[in-house]
Amino acid sequence: MNADRASRYAPLLLRVLLGSLFIAHLYWKFAILPGGLSRWWAGFATNGYSPFVPWYVFSAELAGALLLIPGVYTRWVSLYVLPMMLGATQFWAVRKGFYFTSAGAELPLVWSLLLVLQMMLGDGPYRLRAS
Repeated sequence: MNADRASRYAPLLLRVLLGSLFIAHLYWKFAILPGGLSRWWAGFATNGYSPFVPWYVFSAELAGALLLIPGVYTRWVSLYVLPMMLGATQFWAVRKGFYFTSAGAELPLVWSLLLVLQMMLGDGPYRLRAS
């Protein structure tokens, strides 16, 4: 069946999608955001977060960007990144509401569900290291 052959590539497609989105977010922090990474980092202190939080968020985005696309411990990386996305969901839900049209929590919630789906599907084909 063609559907069976095509469906086995779903984890690969999801890995590439998530990894590419993390690359885009890192690029934004370094190249597009006025003030760059230091301004982004200072935003956590301004909002009252512990100094641990920006370290974790940056490491989670970096792990997502570098490890998801090639398929290195995909399930573990997805599990490591998930609390960051749940935290982003809570952060934006409190401040802006749910809908993405007002920069709300809808998009981080979708990311969270995609990470859970990646954990359930596993590495997929063309991976460097199985979970």
